[in-house]
Amino acid sequence: MHTMQNTTHFAADRPLDLICLGRLAIDLYARQLGARLEDASSFARYLGGSSANIAFGTARLGLKSAMLSRVGDEHMGRYLLQTLSAEGCDVSQVKVDPERLTALVLLGIKDRDTFPLLFYRENCADMALEEADIDEDFIASSKALLITGTHFSSAKVNAASRKALALARQHDVRTVLDIDYRPVLWGITGRGNGEQRYIASDGVTAHLQSVLPLFDLIVGTEEEINIAGGSDDLLTSLAVVRQLAPQATLVVKRGPLGCAVIPAAIPERIEDAFSVKSAQVEVMNVLGAGDAFLSGFLSGWLNGRDYGWCCTRANACGALVVSRHGCSPAMPTPAELDYFLGLETTPLRPGDDATLNRLHRVSIQRKQWDDLCVFAFDHRKQFFELAQQSGVDEARISSLKNLLVQAVAETEAALQLQGHIGILVDDRYGEDAIYAATGRGWWIGRPVELPGSNPLEFDRGRTATARLESWPQEHIIKCLVQYHPDDTLENRLEQEAQVRAIYEAAQLSGHELLLEVIPSKKLPQQPDTVLRALKRFYNLGIYPEWWKLESMSRAQWQAVDALLAERDPYCRGVVLLGLHASLDVLRQGFADAAASTSCRGFMVGRTLFHEPSQRWLAGELDDAGLISAARANFETLIDIWRSRRQPR
Repeated sequence: MHTMQNTTHFAADRPLDLICLGRLAIDLYARQLGARLEDASSFARYLGGSSANIAFGTARLGLKSAMLSRVGDEHMGRYLLQTLSAEGCDVSQVKVDPERLTALVLLGIKDRDTFPLLFYRENCADMALEEADIDEDFIASSKALLITGTHFSSAKVNAASRKALALARQHDVRTVLDIDYRPVLWGITGRGNGEQRYIASDGVTAHLQSVLPLFDLIVGTEEEINIAGGSDDLLTSLAVVRQLAPQATLVVKRGPLGCAVIPAAIPERIEDAFSVKSAQVEVMNVLGAGDAFLSGFLSGWLNGRDYGWCCTRANACGALVVSRHGCSPAMPTPAELDYFLGLETTPLRPGDDATLNRLHRVSIQRKQWDDLCVFAFDHRKQFFELAQQSGVDEARISSLKNLLVQAVAETEAALQLQGHIGILVDDRYGEDAIYAATGRGWWIGRPVELPGSNPLEFDRGRTATARLESWPQEHIIKCLVQYHPDDTLENRLEQEAQVRAIYEAAQLSGHELLLEVIPSKKLPQQPDTVLRALKRFYNLGIYPEWWKLESMSRAQWQAVDALLAERDPYCRGVVLLGLHASLDVLRQGFADAAASTSCRGFMVGRTLFHEPSQRWLAGELDDAGLISAARANFETLIDIWRSRRQPR
């Protein structure tokens, strides 16, 4: 492919690559595809706003990006800050506005050409950005500053944006304009007409033309170039923009036709400009595709890549996002882009490609878990039997599990194990315990299997997978399967079908999956039985984030390590289960697992809770006594694990 050199100068040794100034909002996307917005019955919440999407997308692609805006002093503002931070974006200059709410947008997907939008932006936080919010040292810390057109649409944000541009000019910071024209945000169409993409307006044109000379890179669709140039003819508008911004590189987004880059004179035909075609894909949702495009373009531009590289990545980002629900969460990772661009044939529906979807889930930045100490009390049958043996109502089990959460919390505090603590707990007896544990930053797993079932059945029957929608995203699906690779064909196929069902449900819900594999003890056990079981699931295209396995020899652990490195380098790891083993037996199992490169810790239950729970249910221990005994067992096991664990 022919290409064109990117000769843009960027200041060296800046801690930031890009500052994004502009809209920072909540997107609520209708889950019902094909429905009118007024008929939508449920919505998915995402980070939104064009500037925020670009800050998010460029961070995901490896740039050191930052956001400059405002959010409300409330739950949604905190969510936006957490989401950007988790992606690696600097939010130090996002002001928390005590008087205004975070902006909100409702979006729908009616068909491939109809995408209704409602903007709730009356006196919203990000439009209250003012000159005092613009810090000179912060602007000077970046290679580039991006501003979207909306933040010139009112007096206050216009003044703030112009101050930022003036400081950028003083400190050798390259400037980027994403025209991002929304007539409704300029007040020239009805508030219910947010979908309207273009209305000619002399006022908007004059306003944009007053700032065009301040930019080094100007990006827009053909319609957006026309509003900036003040003409219905693209080449005429480009000529006007070039006259006003003689030094700027112009990038024209042309949808399925790809894009054109014009660093100098305007050609006689747009087709004569340096152009890169886009992959042809079926559209699910065009909203946010431009933000994805610009994220991809900037990821190359700011690193001095040639325009062929920049445009190819930009087009690919746009193609992937139009095939998915939402915008910011649909932004691709470098691993996805490499895979997508390496395909001989582009899939017509990238959103249906299993490998792309898996890479999208596993190659993003995620919280890392290592040295994981998990107290497992997701047992249902065992607790029911304990209650029966003690002659107490099974309703007491709920209170017992709440006390175990307190024990885990006290252990975390006493041993300073933040980031290393977890629980496994069910929602049959432990629903209140789940509520108490959620939001603490713990690893939280929840079982879905019917205890003791072989072939595998789900505890809630056929509704088990549907119930995942009500789970918090931080919760992890735990599924125990008594799978043996030498089982009868009929039983194996049934087991595999059930595991595939929960795996596919996890792909849709976004929850991580822990697959606990315990080969049936009714069949002969060979040294490679577990290894062959794991291989079989990988051969079926099932890639759980976590494996939970019994104690193995060092040679068996090494074989599992090698398998995971070969088949799934994104695997979160393996955790060791207990099976009511004594501390001495666990001590030996820990010694063998500790040298493994894939073992992340332990998940042990009955060894820890059985005896204290039995005594509590029998009235021999009060609440404090139960907590103390459970803590003592848990902390002893943690000490054993850590004494065996090799430093990472």
